[in-house]
Amino acid sequence: MMESGPVVLQMRDYAGFEKVGPLGKSLPASNRQMTTQAGDIVLYQGDQIVMFYGTNSWSYTRIGHIDDLTGWEDALGDGDVTVTFSMDNQAG
Repeated sequence: MMESGPVVLQMRDYAGFEKVGPLGKSLPASNRQMTTQAGDIVLYQGDQIVMFYGTNSWSYTRIGHIDDLTGWEDALGDGDVTVTFSMDNQAG
């Protein structure tokens, strides 16, 4: 999806530990039961991206993880957020 440009999602706060945003289309999933950690980015039900600032146990498809969580909770805020996903096309 990001090959044609950034993907911008309106993400809502859910349960005080994650942000959830609809993709508008389904992607292939390989769900497995896991316990998420802050910084995990997963695909839920094939058509939603979830970014965790807390933990949860559920069946997800892991698609990424943010290692440096400096300012993570402040950036995500208390309510709904707009998140832009893009690819860094720099070689090297």
